[in-house]
Amino acid sequence: MRYIARKLAHTVFVAFGVVTLVFAALRMSGDPAATMLPGDASVEELRDLRHALGLDQPLHVQYVKFLASAVTGDFGTSLRHQEPAMTLVLERLPATLELAFAALFLSVAIGLPLGIVAALHRGRLADMMAMAFAVVGQATPYFWMGIMLILIFAVELRWLPTSGRGGIERLILPAVTLGTHFMAVLARLTRTSMLEVLGQNYVTTARAKGLAERAVILVHALKNAAVPVVTLIGLQFGTLLGGAVVTETIFAWPGVGRLAVQSIFVRDYPVVQAGVFVLALSFVAINLLVDLLYGWLDPRTRTAEAG
Repeated sequence: MRYIARKLAHTVFVAFGVVTLVFAALRMSGDPAATMLPGDASVEELRDLRHALGLDQPLHVQYVKFLASAVTGDFGTSLRHQEPAMTLVLERLPATLELAFAALFLSVAIGLPLGIVAALHRGRLADMMAMAFAVVGQATPYFWMGIMLILIFAVELRWLPTSGRGGIERLILPAVTLGTHFMAVLARLTRTSMLEVLGQNYVTTARAKGLAERAVILVHALKNAAVPVVTLIGLQFGTLLGGAVVTETIFAWPGVGRLAVQSIFVRDYPVVQAGVFVLALSFVAINLLVDLLYGWLDPRTRTAEAG
């Protein structure tokens, strides 16, 4: 319980930091009111908008009000849609999470077995092919991968649609685009971790007892090798959310990332603030779950931190 309490306290602290950074980033970009208005706006229009946004008040007063509103989920009203910014973002959040978890599932389902196979066949053809794929996957940027998949599978072969959200056929290309990089990273780390574990004495003892090779790999080796892998999954989930901004734009996927990009173009800053906060909070929540899972996989961690 002490371990969980420390992690929850850390999560609250990080959420507070995210809100503060969102507030600071908006102010550092210049006068938000001047950015929101067209170039030919009058001084009176600028003054009225600054007053409506509370920007004519002292900075510390603005921060306290912003923090109080952010705690309740109130980031203001969208200048473009004339709706609460948080409502717009939450409407798009399921699409972003669907894409991110689909990419995560695809990465784990392919990258993890690929790394295990590479470790079990170290130095052989399977190992070299798996690592070659991993190198190419890590070096390929999201935007290039997405465009190539559209050209091949949507334009030339016409197997899959080019954009939009709907059935699973519309999810395949965005999920592959978003998940390929993580799949490659996961395969390399799994291979390295498995090679370290397979040389340990308890694995040798398990084999000497006559246990089936599958049981040795899955029960004894994989659980211990999974500790750094689980940590990577938590850290990379934030990368998936960040990459979703590019992927959603390429495939016209109606998620938070695409909404944020559109809002930046039309200078709808309340929506941008709400979008950044929700994506960051989702990342923090996933990392909290990973920390708890990490403590279950390695009891020494939670014992040391709780003490």
